[in-house]
Amino acid sequence: KQARQLENELDLKLVSFSKLCTSYSGTRDGRRDSSDTTPLLNGSSQDRMFETMAVEIEQLLGKLTGINDKMAEYTNSAGVPSLNAALMHTLQRHRDILQDYTHEFHKTKANFLAIRERENLLGSVRKDIESYKSGSGVNNRRTELFLKEHEHLRNSDRLIEETISIAMATKENMTSQRGMLKSIQSRMNTLANRFPAVNSLIQRINLRKRRDSLILGGIIGICTILLLLYAFH
Repeated sequence: KQARQLENELDLKLVSFSKLCTSYSGTRDGRRDSSDTTPLLNGSSQDRMFETMAVEIEQLLGKLTGINDKMAEYTNSAGVPSLNAALMHTLQRHRDILQDYTHEFHKTKANFLAIRERENLLGSVRKDIESYKSGSGVNNRRTELFLKEHEHLRNSDRLIEETISIAMATKENMTSQRGMLKSIQSRMNTLANRFPAVNSLIQRINLRKRRDSLILGGIIGICTILLLLYAFH
């Protein structure tokens, strides 16, 4: 009897809860077409009603779960026929009803929260659009000028970045050229340092040639004189 009473209460609560979820979107639509006083109160009252009904349904589901557990303990206790098909069927039916009500409650609650979140999001977006449209022409013109100025700044930044890239490339080329010039200069210095040694070597060779020529000429002259003296004697 307690289980049936709670099931009846849950059935009525779930029907009212489902109607509240269905009417929530329509109330939100009516709020957009009406003033800013009463609709806000209606919307907030619906939110409070949703929270209250959700808590009540959760309490009833908890009570019904407890009663089902007690009935299951009774069927498993000593002295109760374990093969009583009618008793087991009744217990299973109450369990199925509890499962259906729990599933319906969570589904309706999730739908309500999704609708409220969607309506709040659309309301904020719509409010932003209306505030933008309600702006004066001067503000719109100022916004347009700010956008143009922002675009000019972006173009200037892009040109500066391109100029910096060209300067960096030029710097790298000049650095490589300086390295090449240093290498050529070092080679030229090496060759310049080698030439004096070659010149001194050639000069020594020429001196030795002259010395050898003088020695050879002196020997020939002495031999000629000796031959003439020998011939006249």
